[in-house]
Amino acid sequence: MCPHCRAFITTDDRVCPYCNTPVGPRAVDRRNPGEIMGGLIPHARFTTVVILLINAGLYIASALYSMKQGRGDLFKIDPQTLYDFGAKYPLAIVAGHQWWRLVTAGFLHGGLLHILMNSWVLFDLGAQVEEFFGTARLVIFYFLATVAGFWASMYWSPAISVGASAGLMGLIGAMIAFGVRERSHYGAALRSFYVRWALYGLALGFLLPGVDNAAHLGGLGAGFLAGIVAGPPRLLGWTETVWRVVAGLCIAIMAYSFAKMALFLTHAAPPA
Repeated sequence: MCPHCRAFITTDDRVCPYCNTPVGPRAVDRRNPGEIMGGLIPHARFTTVVILLINAGLYIASALYSMKQGRGDLFKIDPQTLYDFGAKYPLAIVAGHQWWRLVTAGFLHGGLLHILMNSWVLFDLGAQVEEFFGTARLVIFYFLATVAGFWASMYWSPAISVGASAGLMGLIGAMIAFGVRERSHYGAALRSFYVRWALYGLALGFLLPGVDNAAHLGGLGAGFLAGIVAGPPRLLGWTETVWRVVAGLCIAIMAYSFAKMALFLTHAAPPA
């Protein structure tokens, strides 16, 4: 789609045949796939695969930790282990000032089926968001949706909560926002498609026991607002530098949160 007149053009066009505006490559095409582990990671899903690897690594670590403590197995992680690894737990967040849990909770999962379902959705959805918005915005959307989702959950329920679904709902919200901003038949179809995704996700949350719908709603709202503000990447201009800086800040906060999690894990104590 031409960034100037919004006409549909081919991927081979470098100048829009309708308005003669130069057209650059998509954000996802600016990377050389050969530079990413020799092409082992699909370049259209690079950031998505990194998130999946973090989730998988933490799940394996938490499962081994749980089995070592004699409290769980590979298929289900016990609540104490989830707490030790940084699950959302309102008393620890508010009274213990452990705000980093709002980040780490989004990378933990309570069971094998839980992480497999979320990973399946993230693999496709993350690639779509990365193609439409670029890496910087994907990182920002996922981070903000995760924090906002578990912030909402913190005030909704005192129970322990984990999962990537808050971030996933944020990505769905961003795609809905793209459809709202794109005033065309294509935008309307895109908006309708992802609204259905959001409704299906919320409906399953109400039907299945133990699902944190507050995190889903918080993530969906944060992703939608961020998508409305951000919009798709521009070819030129200082705003892209700003988004990259903000994405870098989000990554730094996530790294700090994981460091706090590791420090807490070394002398973990049972919740009050």
